[in-house]
Amino acid sequence: MNKNYYALIMAGGVGSRFWPVSRTEYPKQFIDFFGVGKTLIQSTYERFLNICPPENIFIVTNELYSDLIKEQLPQLSDNQILAEPLMRNTAPCIVYGSLKIAELNPNATIVVAPSDHTIANLDGFVQSIEQSLDAASKNDCLITLGIKPNRPDTGYGYIQHTDYVLNTDTDLHKVKTFTEKPNLELAKSFLQSGDFLWNAGIFIWSAKTILSAFEKHLPDMYEIFNVGRSELNTENEKTFINNAYLQCTNISIDFGIMEKAENVYVLPSDFGWSDLGTWASIYEMAEKDYVGNAVIPPDQVIMFDSSNCMVNVPKDKLVILQGLHDYIVVENNNMLMICARNEEQRVKEFVAEVKSRFGNKFI
Repeated sequence: MNKNYYALIMAGGVGSRFWPVSRTEYPKQFIDFFGVGKTLIQSTYERFLNICPPENIFIVTNELYSDLIKEQLPQLSDNQILAEPLMRNTAPCIVYGSLKIAELNPNATIVVAPSDHTIANLDGFVQSIEQSLDAASKNDCLITLGIKPNRPDTGYGYIQHTDYVLNTDTDLHKVKTFTEKPNLELAKSFLQSGDFLWNAGIFIWSAKTILSAFEKHLPDMYEIFNVGRSELNTENEKTFINNAYLQCTNISIDFGIMEKAENVYVLPSDFGWSDLGTWASIYEMAEKDYVGNAVIPPDQVIMFDSSNCMVNVPKDKLVILQGLHDYIVVENNNMLMICARNEEQRVKEFVAEVKSRFGNKFI
């Protein structure tokens, strides 16, 4: 296993679309959605053990969740947990993690990935990541993984690529455009064109290349963190980072760097990826009965005259449902949400309404 390979796992999101199961104090990356005995972040960590030495895996999260990280991944040292004092999107956490790793190993090549994705084909995933790490270690390039789309999905961003490849040894294509979540007609045209991929939000680069990109495209942010890089991996790190985040703008790595840089390449991939952004994505991944119901846990729910429903309830409650078709039913801590599957985009609106009426008590 290559000792220069590192993983930076991003685990700071709140996951409000999965309310009431996912809440601010216990967001979705710390939940076992499929009843398999592992939470999403535990599964992600174990996935990267196939790629990096365990001491080379770092988790960046909000400081609210540091204790949850230690509870679910007790094998991590304190230095492997990067605690953000504020939510500032993906660019600040990536420059923080990249500088910290570069101070440990200037020759590091890093894969950056979210903590809440699922991968059905582990071998395919490992192959794509290792191919990208090898290319990034030898070339001055920023790599992202693109998932070959099988439907015109409006819930994902898209990456358009050219026919130009990095070299003849790889299938890394030069990126032409990034597009945010499109409408249905545009998504259909993307699928038909054949040169668009879903943006998986997984990035691979050498520490030197990404830090050079920050210096060029986000110079103010780079300087905020670089000025104190000698404080990283020391007892002064927390104090320095708390001050640095107060000065940071809120910006994503996509908008801040990937959409501006000239040396961006995408690897077309297909390894059973899902970003688990909605209950619909949980429904797609979960096992279903003969009438299309996905029930977690299956032995606690009795359904009559119901089909194509997503049901998620606590293990200690018996639930009986009748006459529901194409619904989402979720209960947690005596909070119940029922909505039609085609109205799921309104969950965020429900959460906002609950917050406006009751504050953060139920969020």
